[in-house]
Amino acid sequence: MFGKRAHSGLIVLITFLLLVGCGEYEKILKSKDYVLKYETALKYYNEQDFVRASTLFDQVVNIYRGTLKADTVKYYQAMSYYGQQDYILAGHYFNELSTTYNNSVFLEESEFMVAYCYYKLSPRPSLDQEATFNAINALKMYISKYPGSERVEQCRELIVELNDKIVEKSYNSARLYYDLGYYKAAIMSLRNSLETYPDTKYREEILYLILKSSYLLADNSVESKRMERFQSTVDEYLSFTSEFPESEYTRDADRMYRNSQDILELYTTNN
Repeated sequence: MFGKRAHSGLIVLITFLLLVGCGEYEKILKSKDYVLKYETALKYYNEQDFVRASTLFDQVVNIYRGTLKADTVKYYQAMSYYGQQDYILAGHYFNELSTTYNNSVFLEESEFMVAYCYYKLSPRPSLDQEATFNAINALKMYISKYPGSERVEQCRELIVELNDKIVEKSYNSARLYYDLGYYKAAIMSLRNSLETYPDTKYREEILYLILKSSYLLADNSVESKRMERFQSTVDEYLSFTSEFPESEYTRDADRMYRNSQDILELYTTNN
């Protein structure tokens, strides 16, 4: 019985404190005391109450513009949105800080955070990679501007990770034509991917898919184009096996090569 009463009392106390806290916050929101708003925003920020912090920083950021605290308010405004994982607004405010306050003590960190927010916005490889390209460009600019920074190694690691994503996107886009049976388009797209990213980890598979697309294109061609396209298949086979003589795809590649050779010999014999 006593336990139930104590539990009920604790709930009432917590509810009361929350209501008091909300009431104080509402008063501060309506207040014209901007120093109090700024100090309270910092308090909420340090308590990781980023929603309330950002709301108050939004209210005072223009008030402090042109003062010695202007960049500090802008920095914490950006960090409050970053704490909410709102990387679009956080990146926007970090960018405002870096372009407006060139002498700020937060300048270097803000320029890194602009790049890092782009990094956090970079989607999975199957989606549009605009944010990924933006992140790579921003990270490279940061390295160029701050070559001695302790963040340079992290930037390089992030660039490698982002480049891998773009390479995978390029490979998947090219592979899609093959999966759909558009072999002529597949050959062109796969070659473009290989030309753009010659050191891709998908190089072996791409060369194999070019070979197989060439073979399937030839096999499904009209009579007048079969000989030319089977010859292209033989050429692709020689390119593939010269670079990957012990590939996991060798057995299937050999099969396509033998079939292509047999068809070419038959054409030669009949003509």
